Amino acid sequence: MKPCGACTVASLAMRRRPMLGIAAGVGALAAVRQSVPGAAMRLLQVTPSLIPARALHLNDLRYRSQSTLSGLFSLHQADSIMASLNPPQAAPKWTHTPDSVLKLTKDAIAEYRALEDRVAALKPEECTFESVFLTLAHGENKFNAIVEPLSFYQNVSPSKELRDASNEAEVMVRDFGVESSMRIDVFRAKRAAERNIKDSGKKLSPEEQRLVEKMILDGTRAGLALPDAEREKLTQLKKELSQACLEFSKNFNEENGVVSFTLDELKGVPADVISGYTKRTEGDKEVYDVTFKTPDIFPLFKFAENPETRRTAYERFENRLAINASVMSKFLDLRRQIAKILGYPTWADYITEVKMVKNAKGVREFLTDLEQKLRPVGLKDRETLLALKKKEHEEKGLPFDGEFYLWDYRYYDRKYLEESLSLDDQLVKEYFPVSVVVPAILEIYQNLLGVKFIEMNGETWHPEVQQFAVWEKDAKDESGFVGYCYLDLFPRPSKYSHAAVWPLLPGYEKEDGSRSYPLTAMVANLAKPTPQKPALMRHDDVVTFFHEMGHVFHGLLSKTKFARFHGTSVAGDFVEAPSQMLENWCFEPKVLERMSSHYETKKSLDADLIQKIIKSRYVNVGLFYLRQLFFANFDLKVHTDQEPADYTKLWNDMRENISLVKGNNLGAGQGTFNHIASGYDAGYYGYTYSLVFAADMYATIFKPDPLDPARGQRYRQKILLPGGSRDEIDSLKDFLGREPNSEAFVKELFGQSGASNL
Repeated sequence: MKPCGACTVASLAMRRRPMLGIAAGVGALAAVRQSVPGAAMRLLQVTPSLIPARALHLNDLRYRSQSTLSGLFSLHQADSIMASLNPPQAAPKWTHTPDSVLKLTKDAIAEYRALEDRVAALKPEECTFESVFLTLAHGENKFNAIVEPLSFYQNVSPSKELRDASNEAEVMVRDFGVESSMRIDVFRAKRAAERNIKDSGKKLSPEEQRLVEKMILDGTRAGLALPDAEREKLTQLKKELSQACLEFSKNFNEENGVVSFTLDELKGVPADVISGYTKRTEGDKEVYDVTFKTPDIFPLFKFAENPETRRTAYERFENRLAINASVMSKFLDLRRQIAKILGYPTWADYITEVKMVKNAKGVREFLTDLEQKLRPVGLKDRETLLALKKKEHEEKGLPFDGEFYLWDYRYYDRKYLEESLSLDDQLVKEYFPVSVVVPAILEIYQNLLGVKFIEMNGETWHPEVQQFAVWEKDAKDESGFVGYCYLDLFPRPSKYSHAAVWPLLPGYEKEDGSRSYPLTAMVANLAKPTPQKPALMRHDDVVTFFHEMGHVFHGLLSKTKFARFHGTSVAGDFVEAPSQMLENWCFEPKVLERMSSHYETKKSLDADLIQKIIKSRYVNVGLFYLRQLFFANFDLKVHTDQEPADYTKLWNDMRENISLVKGNNLGAGQGTFNHIASGYDAGYYGYTYSLVFAADMYATIFKPDPLDPARGQRYRQKILLPGGSRDEIDSLKDFLGREPNSEAFVKELFGQSGASNL
């Protein structure tokens, strides 16, 4: 399931859907199946629930979507027709109790195990495409439709009891996944069916043939060709790995620490941000508790004038999950053991075998090449920001030691933008009220891709969640139904703390030939309204929302026969490319004008401010991407090293060496790196690798007219619709009309084209 991927442990007979996300820390839930990582947000300004989370009981968990967006979408006649249509597939219920979560999970496991028993009992001559591959695929579909929503509760439910039950259910599913992946009797039935298909000359469709190949590869990568003793050892190691990854992610999701400051120490932080902090008395002074959630802590990093405030906050932020340091050491050791038993040089080689890059050597070459290009740019960026710091410290009489620290980066990056471009982040935010931006983005996507969102008043997991039925734009009857979308935008205690999309239900062809329709859920943490201002979005938030909606539509508009190929079930180093491409819309003048409206004057961004936003995109790009390369190189190194290391030291040393920003050994920051526990292990490089494809797709097809529905349809048909039912390179060639290349990416970053290994 995803947020895109997860504890990547070898192929299982049922495959967890991945979760897709954008910022660091966004990872995945569980790809309990193989190394396929899997891929969130809500809508409009809504009034936060008045029920304190701690006061919620199980009887309170039957929510209806309580949107305040009513009236923001003008219902034309076609919309009225659609609003009156009934979806051919009912939306799922969200009224589970802890007991029912566990019972339904156990029942689903028992049913799928019985199905595998029946397949395993087939005589070799009885093994066919229908009796083995199709039977397992249909069983997998039914299994996932039950367990995916149940596992999702741990990320979003306000009830601790329900979150704990969901987490326990996830453990059961993971353990069963390991058991299922290691069933040699089922694998023998698959091999027999494969032989019989070849011998009979039976013609399979390309997607059916791909299903056969992938299911066989699942078994090979699971180690089913190994001797009995090694298979047993492998099974145990996989279960331990699964549990360690889940523990890491659970700690990440449930982290609820704070760092406290006086109002004086918070000087420079915008008043509307401070008004959202919890104020309390500590001794003889008033202090404000700053949580480590993005809307709270990031403004402090960007605006707090006192460097000691920023340093203290950053140290606490980095160490907020020190508890995870030992957990990481454990799962890295387990991965080394598993890779060795399976006969791979490293875990990274095992993971990348099924990705576009193919091996760890290819990842290393890509990262090395990009770092060599970025380092001179990053050094220049650092000199510029360091000079700005020196000037400010001299003006304020603050000591200056000639170093540029981690807690300086966001602060001086912001100041440089303000001084060099006269770009005020707080002013820009006033043009992006949630109540305007979200409907505008939805309208852009709807027009571009030919669909309509119809808001519903159905059951959800929390009152702030909004539910939509999605239809083809000209739908006249139920044949035009596309699927469901849920948006959960605002932070609350114990909710997943970043932005990600969960493809909870895939689309696929059912046994009777009819369709099962997809459901995607976006989870985000936008700033809530304050007493002084409505909910406002920074431009970065707008980009994130646009990106995540890209994942939503990948999940909604894919149309494959088999669920395992639906939507974002593509190679992990391609899965971000479609959404990264769509980020470009947030830097197009006519798009910025369309989705902006000052919360007081109602005026759109003017041409001058729009140009400043566009120019800001690649300011300090060297330092930005070197930070990304630090994450990717750390991920690669810990998954290629043959021996354990002091990962806290490695984390801090690599960060200083690669990102060019001093950290002063802040502590166990690796405990916050949830990506590599939840689906992006040996895969973080994919965020940058996929940018090559994103830049090529945008420059080649969309740049001349980003809002052209004809180009949108081409994208829908050639990239979104196939999902993972064909090789990603084939989808790219079909869309581009040629082989992809890195020219657009190199030009985008460095302002020039040229030969490159990228």
